[in-house]
Amino acid sequence: MQIHNPVLTGFHADPSIIRVNDTYYIANSTFEWWPGVRIHESKDLAHWNYVTCPLNRVSQLDMRGNPSSGGIWAPDLSYADGKFWLVYTDVKVVGGAFKDGTNYLVTADDIRGPWSEPVRLNGVGFDASLFHDDDGRKYLVQQTWDFRAGHHRFDGITLTEFDVETMRLKPHTARTIWAGTDVKVVEGPHLYKINGWYYLFCAEGGTSYEHQESVARSRSLDAHSFEVSPLGAFLTNFDTPRSPLQKQGHGSLVETPGGEWYYASLCGRPWREDNESFNGCRGWCTLGRETSIQQVAWNDEGWPFVVSGHGGLLEVSAPSDAVETIAPTDYDIHDCFEAAELEHDWNTLRVPFGPDMGHVGGGELTLYGQGSLCNLFDLSLVARRWRDFDFDARVQVQFNPDNYMQMAGLTNYYCDGAWSWAYVTWDDARACRVIGAAQNDFGNYTDLGESAVPVPDDVEQIWLGTRVRTGTYTYEYSFDGEHWQDLPGTYDAKLLSDDYVLTKTGAFFTGAFVGLAAVDLAGYRTPASFTNFSYEHR
Repeated sequence: MQIHNPVLTGFHADPSIIRVNDTYYIANSTFEWWPGVRIHESKDLAHWNYVTCPLNRVSQLDMRGNPSSGGIWAPDLSYADGKFWLVYTDVKVVGGAFKDGTNYLVTADDIRGPWSEPVRLNGVGFDASLFHDDDGRKYLVQQTWDFRAGHHRFDGITLTEFDVETMRLKPHTARTIWAGTDVKVVEGPHLYKINGWYYLFCAEGGTSYEHQESVARSRSLDAHSFEVSPLGAFLTNFDTPRSPLQKQGHGSLVETPGGEWYYASLCGRPWREDNESFNGCRGWCTLGRETSIQQVAWNDEGWPFVVSGHGGLLEVSAPSDAVETIAPTDYDIHDCFEAAELEHDWNTLRVPFGPDMGHVGGGELTLYGQGSLCNLFDLSLVARRWRDFDFDARVQVQFNPDNYMQMAGLTNYYCDGAWSWAYVTWDDARACRVIGAAQNDFGNYTDLGESAVPVPDDVEQIWLGTRVRTGTYTYEYSFDGEHWQDLPGTYDAKLLSDDYVLTKTGAFFTGAFVGLAAVDLAGYRTPASFTNFSYEHR
């Protein structure tokens, strides 16, 4: 059996992997998307099934107003004392000297929940993980953020003892155990005790093409006691620019029942335009940062290394004791919205789907118009990850606006600064509904203007679609669901990539989504009814 990378496609960053008996679990970052933290399970490391999102109550996670790429950073999943432990950071500030990220802890007896109310830990840094030592003591391990002028923002890895009796950090126990290498930007720490050594795995170099994973170890948990691996970078694609996998680094280690070792990390799969060179541009990651798994071995001196070399491979041998897992081979869907709850791959931004946003069931999804797609507070949008480079998505919508402030339709969305959509609205000049399309490129807003397509008066249902073909995408419409016409314009998909958004802002941690949205800036909450959504890879 082979592991085909990435094992989790489309925006599944910062994997935290564990094994409980014969089952592996991976928890991934979700940033500003609701619900918080996605967990998948597998028995063979190759095929993965969705399990749950443990942060599904506002009492656990309140992200209203969070900036794009704020919210949940690098959750850490662990298992000890007969229960699951999940540490996560809610980041309220993305750019500038401060991050204002608070670390929380929730627990559960069963991975599927219910998960507890959160325990507030601290806010001195993000990417926190919980280490359970073999003597019963527990420690919070985290990146430390230094906001002071003249200081490097990444101030090493801090260890603080955690008191299980009080469920609080013990005062005056914090110390820096490792400052990182000269690569700098040390973050994403995970600590393990193996054969009497404490091994510290950390990400360095940032989360773009310079990204790497480093390893240090120590016989103790004393301050500044860790020494870096003499083997160099444990995992990186910095010097493998032609590899189809890029950006590998931030992740975690797991041991199989039979004593084999694997490492789950984030990765990117960039595509390139014909006139772009490897040296000038490694490409555009519209699917965001995904999850890959590489096989690990140990040398005679007890240092870990990636078996295939630090660049990793697209295909890796599964564990010899793997139990074959049945899981989806594609993510095609036809959703008629018959159920009273949204299917688990639908997400909302910052807040849960509820009566303020709309309702679902009985064959339709109704969204009440709220703010624009730039809004960080009141937004009626449900969306799902791009899981393929090439796909078609279509939906049927019924919407009756009476002014141009009211819009509803189908969107391709990265963040509040980078999105486009096809939508139904009202044209004052022609006194009729029209089908328009618009793009927001960080404040550079363009739409079809007079090229918007009039909707005949006798048409109630309108079909909208998008065709994504790696580097470009288009929108289309139909008045009967059978005969389709293209809307004017071909859109550059790279504008919905991590790499393009990085050139505009520091908030570039998610990936492209396709979704449904309703806007009513006039304040009447005009409803839009959607049904027959389909997503098909090509």
